[in-house]
This record gives sequence, C-alpha cells and structure tokens, in this order.
Amino acid sequence: MKKFLTSLIFLLSFTAPAFAHLNPAEHGSFSAGFTHPIFGMDHVLVMFAVGLWAWQIGGKAIVAVPSAFVAAMIVGFALSLLGAPLPFVEPTILASVVALGLLLTFAVKLPSTTGAVLVGAFALFHGHAHGSELGGATALSYALGFALATATLHAGGIALGLTIDKLFGTKNQTAIALSRAVGGMTVFAGLSLFFA
Repeated sequence: MKKFLTSLIFLLSFTAPAFAHLNPAEHGSFSAGFTHPIFGMDHVLVMFAVGLWAWQIGGKAIVAVPSAFVAAMIVGFALSLLGAPLPFVEPTILASVVALGLLLTFAVKLPSTTGAVLVGAFALFHGHAHGSELGGATALSYALGFALATATLHAGGIALGLTIDKLFGTKNQTAIALSRAVGGMTVFAGLSLFFA
C-alpha cells in the first residue's frame, strides 16, 4: 500500500495544465488525446475516484459506473465539436473532483444506475473540455486516446479497491477506512485546485 501511495503521489506531481496539451503534429492525435486526461490533475483525480467509488458500491456498478462516465464523456466531446455550449465547464469539472471525493469519503452507496447517471453528468463536462481543446488533432484518434486513458484511470481506481480487499479482507473496517482516506485526499486536492 505504501508503494502504491508513493507511486500515486509521483504520478500526480507531473499533472499540471502545461503538460496537458501535446502537439498532435509532433506526437499524433491519439497521443495528444491519451495524455490530455493523464496530465491534468483534475481529470486524474475524478477518473481514479470514479473507479474506486464503483468498487465501493460493488456489484454491477464496477462496470456500469465507469462505462457511463466514458460514454457520457464522448457525448460531451461530440457536443463541443458541434458547437453546443455547456455553461460553467471548468467550475463543474473542479466541483466533480470534490463531489467524487465526498462520495468516497462517506462511502455513499447508490444503486448502480443512479451512480452511473451521476458520474455521467460530470463526464459531459469533462468531454466538453476535451473537445474545446482539440486544436489541430484529428477528432476520432484524439477521442480514442482520451477514452482509453480514462478507462485506464478508472481501472486503476478499481484495482486499488481490489488490492485493499485482498490485503485486508472484503469490506472490513480497515479497507473502508483506506478508501475513505483516499476520498478525503481527493476532496482536499479538489479544494486546492479551486484556489490555485
């Protein structure tokens, strides 16, 4: 667990807005799309939290909640490309970090459908932001890149939950406390982004 947290802190130390935009002419549209969520702390925190929260809910949510996020994010991306306005994109993205952190902190158990709708609403804004920052990238390759990166970050959150299960037993108090601690750190990081 200590190794995992060290690796996570190391990864987050590289997430900054300046790194979020690879030049598609130099690196290709897929690479530009793939790195966009990975090098943006707000995206990393939310996408990882979605996976971990899906694990907390359990059952069908482990697949339904992350899948809904990816699907809604692609819809938000398409809306952006079509020029459909979406108000308060950046504030909503920052709010999604805090909201997902709170859901983790309080281990909120919602039905998988409700959880999927909730994260899907936030994902529309993440996708819209990706679309507004497309630049010279080819839309399809760029979308495939950020969709794969998003799914990978979701898988990381689920993997952390499964690792906690394996180390401490299914849903025991230590396991719940650890996932809640990650939620608390997510809330703190989200609030710090508001005032950065």
